[in-house]
Amino acid sequence: MDSTILQEIIRSAVVLAAVVVVWFMLTRAVAHYVKRIGQGESVADQERSQRANTLWVGTRRLLFVIVLIVVALTLMGIWSIPITPFVAVGSAAAVAVGLGAQSVVKDMISGFLILAENQFAIGDVVNVAGVAGAVQEMRLRVTVLRDLNGYVHYIPNGLIGVASNYTSAFATVVVDVGISYSSDIDKALEIMRDELGAIASEHSADVLEEPTVLGVQELGNSSVSLRATMNVAPTARWTIKREALRRIKLRFDREGIEIPFPQMTVHLPHGSDPTPDE
Repeated sequence: MDSTILQEIIRSAVVLAAVVVVWFMLTRAVAHYVKRIGQGESVADQERSQRANTLWVGTRRLLFVIVLIVVALTLMGIWSIPITPFVAVGSAAAVAVGLGAQSVVKDMISGFLILAENQFAIGDVVNVAGVAGAVQEMRLRVTVLRDLNGYVHYIPNGLIGVASNYTSAFATVVVDVGISYSSDIDKALEIMRDELGAIASEHSADVLEEPTVLGVQELGNSSVSLRATMNVAPTARWTIKREALRRIKLRFDREGIEIPFPQMTVHLPHGSDPTPDE
């Protein structure tokens, strides 16, 4: 065998071996780091692990393509294969693909920024691109939501302009209750204060602060609206609100506080006969 060919084979083998070793060590190190993050028992540790893993999956795919191209060009240089035609063809193909895949690139960049900025995480309830639901998966190109009806929505990250996170850090439960104009407002407010305080004591793990009874919110057409607020754990906002409304309704019934329904008063012209024709 020609010594030149032997040298080219050895150099090619060294390049391939070095790339494989470096790639193996890099992937193992990052995988170990991501696994170590996820060993914590807190929700924040799990979220950081999921975010780091998602970022690494997307970055690893991109790095693999780059490394593959660099290795191919290096081997072509070792074997004295002209790379100018391939570079020209590759550049033209890259321009064509780039023009045709602008939305895909936009989705991936948006997904990376969402993960890097921690706008929301797996398990959060969010409203993005006009769709509300719990986050099932976070990928670099799409975000997967499951709504209250069980439908799964795949939303390209590039379409996410405004993301509303309903379960970030804490949630504020707003309790609005309407009572009739003839009811005792102060008594109704005291009942709300008692019932919400009882809920805070019974659900101390979910209620983060003492409830605040704000008072009269609005004088409506047929009712006086009273408002109270409670800061609760993110995932407990709906459960706590349902329980608060249930208990306030039952207590109002026992105490004789009326929750009215919309009513209409009809004024007839003077002298008209309200009796319908037979």
